[in-house]
Amino acid sequence: MRIKSVIAASMMMPAVAMAWPWSTDMMNQPSIKPQEGAMLDFPERSIPVGGMPTQVADREASRDITNPVEATAKSIDTGRVLFKIYCAACHGQTGAADSPVSGKIGAIALNDDYVQGSLSEGWLWGTITFGSYVMPAYGVPQGKRGSNDLNVEERWHVVNYIKHGLVKDAAAAATKTAAK
Repeated sequence: MRIKSVIAASMMMPAVAMAWPWSTDMMNQPSIKPQEGAMLDFPERSIPVGGMPTQVADREASRDITNPVEATAKSIDTGRVLFKIYCAACHGQTGAADSPVSGKIGAIALNDDYVQGSLSEGWLWGTITFGSYVMPAYGVPQGKRGSNDLNVEERWHVVNYIKHGLVKDAAAAATKTAAK
């Protein structure tokens, strides 16, 4: 009889052990969960780590800004990737405004002489940052983050690609198409 009661008691031990306070799930502890509560604004004049401060009020004020990011092969490659993600849907894969939506929204060709010769790098950066009539802003002009935001450096990489790589890529794509 004694053996049966010992066996019965030992079989109930896991149930008793699970009832102790140390067995509570970590998920149920007092804490702030992701997406819970209001997001606090960033402190005034704060700069993201690794970021570049910009003191530009609007697109027009960005016309004379000098590009702080050198147009290296790495920068142009980074800009190419970002261009394909954010810009190609409207401006086309080669920047020729030949995507299905280009004509509907009035997207301009970025590989033409006007953009390549007349528009400054600062103007392109300002257009990416603040948007234009149809184009949305891909910067953070009002201090509010969105899902399409590019940081300051990423926007300069896109400018480097538009000014130093887009025309070459468009010519290579035309050559490839003509060879087929």
